[in-house]
Amino acid sequence: MKDTSKHQGLRNQLAKLLEEKGITDKNVLDAIKKIPRHLFLNSSFEDFAYQDKAFPIAAGQTISQPYTVAFQTQLLEVKKDHKILEIGTGSGYQTAVLVTLGAKVYSVERQNELFKITSALLPKLNIRPKHLSFGDGYKGLPNHAPFDSIIVTAGAPIIPKPLMEQLKIGGRLVIPLGEKEQVMTMLIRKNETQFEKHEFGDFKFVPLLENKN
Repeated sequence: MKDTSKHQGLRNQLAKLLEEKGITDKNVLDAIKKIPRHLFLNSSFEDFAYQDKAFPIAAGQTISQPYTVAFQTQLLEVKKDHKILEIGTGSGYQTAVLVTLGAKVYSVERQNELFKITSALLPKLNIRPKHLSFGDGYKGLPNHAPFDSIIVTAGAPIIPKPLMEQLKIGGRLVIPLGEKEQVMTMLIRKNETQFEKHEFGDFKFVPLLENKN
């Protein structure tokens, strides 16, 4: 698992590109500079790991485009020790960004193959989320709720009710909403029953599926 000065140079370039595309959160850009994205990909993609593109990973899923990861993370306004629920661990790259920002990350993955790969990979990179689980993201993690924020890394046709219930008052839920194309959507919980909704334009994600595989 090599991480060289060449990789570091490519990460610095990637962070600069994301800044040019409108990512302003310095902490997020610093995390992108630190995390060896090439180690989250199949080695055949290593040469392309620092392009701003999504790539296929195991179980027919994808690792999100770095811009999308940075955009979603920026919306969360992560503070140190924030308790964050991530729906869709995937390759673990988004998880790594959140952990690097000092968050306590609880992550759920519904593809068992991916869950096994990522659970083995993260400790090797010294990335330690609080909790990784194999399960149905639609249900969230009620035993660990409430959360300061929740991030969904797959396109959802609706906002799952359990996720809204597991959000702290003042907390943020960032979710790509829609069937074929998604609109990046953020809900801020105002009180027990009210949420404020913000929309941030179109993104493309693999679908958020119910029940685990």
